[in-house]
Amino acid sequence: MPAAQVPRFLIVVVGPTAVGKTDLCVRLAQHFGTDIISADSRQFYQEMSIGTAKPTAEEQQGVRHHFVDSHPITETYNAGAYEQDVLTLLEQLFLQHEAVILTGGSGLYVRAVTDGMDEMPETDPALRDSLTSRYQQEGLQPLLAQLRELDPAYYERIDKANPQRVIRALEVCLSSGQAYSDFRKAGARERPFHIIKIGLNRDRQELYERIDHRMDLMLEQGLLEEAKALYPYRDHNALQTVGYKEIFDFLEGHYDWAEAVRLLKRNSRRYAKRQLTWFHKHADYTWFHPEQWNEMLRFIKEQMQQTEQS
Repeated sequence: MPAAQVPRFLIVVVGPTAVGKTDLCVRLAQHFGTDIISADSRQFYQEMSIGTAKPTAEEQQGVRHHFVDSHPITETYNAGAYEQDVLTLLEQLFLQHEAVILTGGSGLYVRAVTDGMDEMPETDPALRDSLTSRYQQEGLQPLLAQLRELDPAYYERIDKANPQRVIRALEVCLSSGQAYSDFRKAGARERPFHIIKIGLNRDRQELYERIDHRMDLMLEQGLLEEAKALYPYRDHNALQTVGYKEIFDFLEGHYDWAEAVRLLKRNSRRYAKRQLTWFHKHADYTWFHPEQWNEMLRFIKEQMQQTEQS
């Protein structure tokens, strides 16, 4: 087969926080002699390490990780830019590797690479500022009520605990005069590589115990001090996330430390549940327990063989 026709594979591994993606993907990368691309939208930022469970050099085991520590917190980075950057990187990596691993828990960023971003209209930044200010003063419910009125179809599907998504949808509705869902109807874009999709999950009790344990480790490692250093940037989109918001509220005196720790664990468990819901709803993944190494490897190789024979 001519080199130009040799198929290339993007192995996508998703799953909830603390499920064990890092260890599994390092093992996969070592097996295939390849690199890992992170699709964790918080691990991009250089200043956010403990609260994002960023893999340490020891955990990376010499496997090259892309889009970890790639941007300063002061830089705005979104899924559309990420899509273009990853596609450019993949062109280079596929010159050297048959397969590349893409992994993370940020569903929108994974989907940007696998399916492409929807073409959204230009919006006025002042409108987003206004909606954000309204959210900070009035909470999320009034914004949700307005979204239900302007775009009932998207209201039914949206993560109603995610203010960024709600604000973004309202921003598009109000700027364009059309429903946000009208701009989300494009089909998946063709990619010059084959995509193999794997989801990782564990028994719920086992997963929740791992989440609680991970949060205890983060606190031992200095999550409070990291959050204090990031406090001046607390309004940045990247910091509107579990692990930082709870500590910012503690620092502002909204509750005591014991309550902050309780909320850190509870909200992390809720976040994991939302991640699983998103991946089950938005894409066709084949699911494994992270310890099902042989079954997973067999599945990947079967997918590769079927592609090469077709």
